[in-house]
Amino acid sequence: MSDKILEVNDLQTHFFLDKGVVKAVDGVSFSIKQGETLGIVGESGSGKSVTSASIMQLIPTPPGKIVGGEIIFKGEDLLKKPMKEIRKIRGNEISMIFQEPMTSLNPVYTVGDQIAETIQLHQGLDKKAALAKAVEMLEKVGIPSPEKRVHDHPHQLSGGMRQRVMIAMALACNPDLLIADEPTTALDVTIQAQILELMKELRDEFNTAIMLITHDLGVIAEVADKVAVMYGGRVVEYSDVKTLFKDPEHPYTAGLIKSIPRVDGGSTRLTPIEGNVPDPFNFPQGCKFANRCPFATEKCWSEEPQLEEIREGHLVRCHRWEELDLKAESK
Repeated sequence: MSDKILEVNDLQTHFFLDKGVVKAVDGVSFSIKQGETLGIVGESGSGKSVTSASIMQLIPTPPGKIVGGEIIFKGEDLLKKPMKEIRKIRGNEISMIFQEPMTSLNPVYTVGDQIAETIQLHQGLDKKAALAKAVEMLEKVGIPSPEKRVHDHPHQLSGGMRQRVMIAMALACNPDLLIADEPTTALDVTIQAQILELMKELRDEFNTAIMLITHDLGVIAEVADKVAVMYGGRVVEYSDVKTLFKDPEHPYTAGLIKSIPRVDGGSTRLTPIEGNVPDPFNFPQGCKFANRCPFATEKCWSEEPQLEEIREGHLVRCHRWEELDLKAESK
């Protein structure tokens, strides 16, 4: 049996709009092992969140539709399961922390009731036992006076505490896979560090696989084991985290690394990636990064590169990776 808890193979999720078809996820593949953290990084519009929503089968239909690929979870393809089975898996075996806890938590109910509801639904406990488990989970994620806070409504908590509530809810049923979609975006730096440390501790304690979605390579460096860099609905580079930072092979990855502030005496100037992610209705015919890439050639504009394994465990989607010294460029 494979030690991979999740395998995504050639996933394609499209949105059928009046203006045309948006290929938000266009042939994405990756895998995650038990107890491993995979970071998925890229700018807004790269397809990160649509990938996670596809795994959870939360794509709004219409206009969205998963048109191809496989999502193999614990040896079974989720795309072949009826929605009744998916609902049993969602929130129980696979949980998700959403970007903004204030819009994900129901303002009418206490945080304790919301955590307890998940526990009752998936673990069959009565309300009293589920509420006791909710207090235990709030204590585990570091919320002070959990026996009191369990009766608070979301608006009575700070942003950091609401995010901890979301983590408590996501981990209440001890999931095998936790998907964290920009879990620290709206938090200040101190709280962000606490949340990342908490996620690492919980991963080690429960051996949970984590799929961490972010635009912040600094967060990736802190917690990820492997990294998938996405652009234009596709993975453009995939490797272990140390290799990615030490020896990036795709110009987009190198550009992201150059945009990270440095405190080690290196250049104090941040170098942005010129331009913006192209209109999804009007991507370049060849490489989707061609219009922003300083190294693009005629071949890059006319022929899209394939994702190829250039060394064991390191994949890149670039025609010119062998010619370029991006290691120097990223510094």
